[in-house]
Amino acid sequence: MTGEPAIAVTGLVKTFAGRRVVDGVSLTVERGEIAGFLGPNGSGKTTTIRMMCGLLTPDAGEGQVLGFDIRRQGRQIKREVGYMTQRFSFYEDLTIEENLAFVAGLYGLTPARRIVRDTLEDLGLSGRRQQLAGSLSGGWKQRLALAACIMHRPKLLMLDEPTAGVDPLARRLFWDEIHARAAEGLTVLVSTHYMDEAERCHRINYIAWGRLIAAGTVADVVAGAGLSTVVLEGRNTAEAARRLKGRPGVEQVASFGTTLHVVGRDAAALRQSAEAVARETGTTMHPAETMLEDVFIQLMAASEDTLQ
Repeated sequence: MTGEPAIAVTGLVKTFAGRRVVDGVSLTVERGEIAGFLGPNGSGKTTTIRMMCGLLTPDAGEGQVLGFDIRRQGRQIKREVGYMTQRFSFYEDLTIEENLAFVAGLYGLTPARRIVRDTLEDLGLSGRRQQLAGSLSGGWKQRLALAACIMHRPKLLMLDEPTAGVDPLARRLFWDEIHARAAEGLTVLVSTHYMDEAERCHRINYIAWGRLIAAGTVADVVAGAGLSTVVLEGRNTAEAARRLKGRPGVEQVASFGTTLHVVGRDAAALRQSAEAVARETGTTMHPAETMLEDVFIQLMAASEDTLQ
């Protein structure tokens, strides 16, 4: 990760129908990095990605992607970026091979036949080359989409919720593929709702209501949230959850199987409340590590409070 960043944008703003969808977002992604882009639905992730890959012009802000100006050199950015959209966007009545041949033509790749063949082999699609895209499972559709994204050998991948609706095994294989590509020098920006996927990123960026409100490694973001966590276990966790709500120091209460996850910023007050409820309900309490999901819920709530 040396030299100028793959992405360096500052103050990006985009407004639609009088609503500011992206509000002053600044983002840096180093070369060879897998950067996670997280946030609730409607937070501005997709709009930000489209501005960075040359599909939308920002109303304000500036920056560079792969050394190209996002305002003046969108065409050059598009040639060097592989963009995978949220929805499957290939011709379902064409085969895998025909879809890739079409994409090769769009990029003017030559010799197209050899490049398509190599891409099929590279992504393990050769055995399904004659299968209609519309008949593929979610995991294989995802693999086709990834093949189309990397066929022109981009320097940067922008993936917009690429594993939505895909089974756990396909998700695992997809991420193994992404890490292998990053190890070869490819830069990846990926938006996701899955916490386990966020934890596989080198760095994460959290956006809510159009504003970037946290960035760094997972450890940095968790530590920066300043949250404390305790766990209650026992047969009466449902009653414990009811009694904990509204107690001093308790900001989040969530059930995980037979355990209760209790989170708050005031460690002393949290522990005192949890100990009292544990005694009342015959459950046991012990400290635990704060999870990334707890942090994101806290960040989302805080950003909502700011807007009110």
